[in-house]
Amino acid sequence: MEPDAVAAADRARLTRTAVGFGVYAAAFGATFGAVSTGSGLSLAQTLVLSLVMFTGASQFAFVGVVASGGAPVAGAAAALLLGARNAFYGIPVSRLLRPRGLQRLLVAHATIDETTAMAVAQPTPRLGRFAFWATFGWLCALWNLGTLVGALVGEAVDPQALGLDAAAPAVFLALLWPQLRQRGAVAVAVLGGLLALVLIPLAPPGVPVVAAAVVALAAGLRGPAEASS
Repeated sequence: MEPDAVAAADRARLTRTAVGFGVYAAAFGATFGAVSTGSGLSLAQTLVLSLVMFTGASQFAFVGVVASGGAPVAGAAAALLLGARNAFYGIPVSRLLRPRGLQRLLVAHATIDETTAMAVAQPTPRLGRFAFWATFGWLCALWNLGTLVGALVGEAVDPQALGLDAAAPAVFLALLWPQLRQRGAVAVAVLGGLLALVLIPLAPPGVPVVAAAVVALAAGLRGPAEASS
């Protein structure tokens, strides 16, 4: 097989995988859109969140805090702490893409779990770059499309009748559950949860969530060995 044919086959394979990620993102984005507008955010606010924030766990955290009566600042703090992991992805991604000037902003925005995993898994830098941008393109387009569809549905239904007021914390718990595979992670989750429970009757809405996230951040800075001891 000719080298060009191999490259074409690889690009087709990566595109199929990227489309698969995009379809998943559309379904997940629709859930977020319905939860967001059903929890009281406007259609415009919901769409801007998906376009600008573009990271599912952080968006659900923000909506969960605001829907419970917390201040937007508290919701933003919780979302920022959860999204901080994406900054660490910037090291391998920058080495691979070598962005310059304003392109750095776009690369930073596109650097999430899926795009990073696809890029670093490729055997050559050229395929890595293609995988990164293909995955981002499909994810971004279908995530925002799904958000729009879900947001329109959320505006047209009674959130309490369908339980959408509880959907944000439920989805967030589902995102958290696969991470609880190590003893240290379970200990951090229990400690953060206990702190949040103590603060709920004492602090304004949203503050307990941020405090629990700070516990996880502190444990991460100490390192896995110390956190699990």
